[in-house]
Amino acid sequence: MSLALTFPGQGSQAVGMGKALADTFAPARAVFDEVDDALSQRLSHLIFEGPTDELTLTANAQPALMAVSLAVLRVLQAEAGIDVGRDAAFVAGHSLGEYSALAAAGSLSVGDTARLLRIRGEAMQRAVPVGVGAMAALLGLDYPEAAAVAADAAQGDICEAANDNGPGQVVVSGHKVAVERALTLAQERGAKRAILLPVSAPFHCALMQPAAEAMRAALAGVRVAPPAVPLVVNVAAAPITDPEAIRASLVAQVTGTVRWRESVAFMAAEGVDMFYEVGAGKVLSGLAKRIAPGAGTMAIGTPGDIAAVVTARNG
Repeated sequence: MSLALTFPGQGSQAVGMGKALADTFAPARAVFDEVDDALSQRLSHLIFEGPTDELTLTANAQPALMAVSLAVLRVLQAEAGIDVGRDAAFVAGHSLGEYSALAAAGSLSVGDTARLLRIRGEAMQRAVPVGVGAMAALLGLDYPEAAAVAADAAQGDICEAANDNGPGQVVVSGHKVAVERALTLAQERGAKRAILLPVSAPFHCALMQPAAEAMRAALAGVRVAPPAVPLVVNVAAAPITDPEAIRASLVAQVTGTVRWRESVAFMAAEGVDMFYEVGAGKVLSGLAKRIAPGAGTMAIGTPGDIAAVVTARNG
C-alpha cells in the first residue's frame, strides 16, 4: 500500500468534532491543550460545545480544524503505530489543510500552526468588507469551462476560479456582482447547478492580496523545517520539501487556485493507492473516489475510525 495523508479545509467543521477522541485518548487531549495554550483561548471548548456561529468564524474554524486533524494524527501514531516519515508517500491539505499537513510532517510546530491560522483567518476576514465578495460552486462544468465563465463574468471586476475540487466541481470567487454574473453564465453554458456558497469572504482570489501580505510577514518569523515527506502543494499540484518554497507557496495559496483535483491525480499517478482523510468530515474522501477511482479512501475522525485503521493495518 502506498499511502497519502490528506487534511480537510474550511467547511468540514462541526460542533463536537474531535470530542469523542479527546474523551478517549490522552494524545488527542494533549493537542487540544497545546492549541488552547498557543492561542490563549479555550478553543477546545468552542470546538466541543459551540455555538456553531462562533465556531464557523474563519478565525476560529481554521485553527479548530487543524487541532482536530493533529489530534487524530497523534492517536493514529499512538494506536496504529503510524509514522508519517516511514508510512506516507505524501501529505496534502485543502487550503488551510495545507498547514495541518505541514504540522503532521513536522515542518511546523502545532503551536506555530495554530497562531498562523488565527492570523490567516483574521487577515482573510479583514481583506474584503462583508457583502463585497462572494464564492459560488459551478457543478457540471470542467475546470477550463468554469475558468472561462469566471473570466467572462469579471467585466472589470474580479472573478476567478478558486477551487478545482474534482471533476465537474469548481468554485469561483471574487466581487459579488461578478460572481452573480458567473452564476447566470454557467447555467447558460450547461452547468447542472450554480449556487452561491455560505462563506464570509471571497477566498483564493486576487481580493485576498492583503491577507497574502499578512501571511508573508507572519511566516517570515516562524521556523519552517523540511517536512518528513513531500507536501503536494495547492498552487502547483506538485511536491515540495524546501522550507523557502513552502513559505512562498503558503503566501501564494491565499490568492491562488486550490488545485485539488490535479493534486490527488498526481499522487495517484505516483502510485498512491490509499488516501487517509485525517480530521473532520468526509469531503476529501468523496473527492478522492471521483478523482482516483482505483484508490481506497478512509475518513478518520472518531475512535471507531481509529479502530478500523488498527484492524486494517493488522489484518
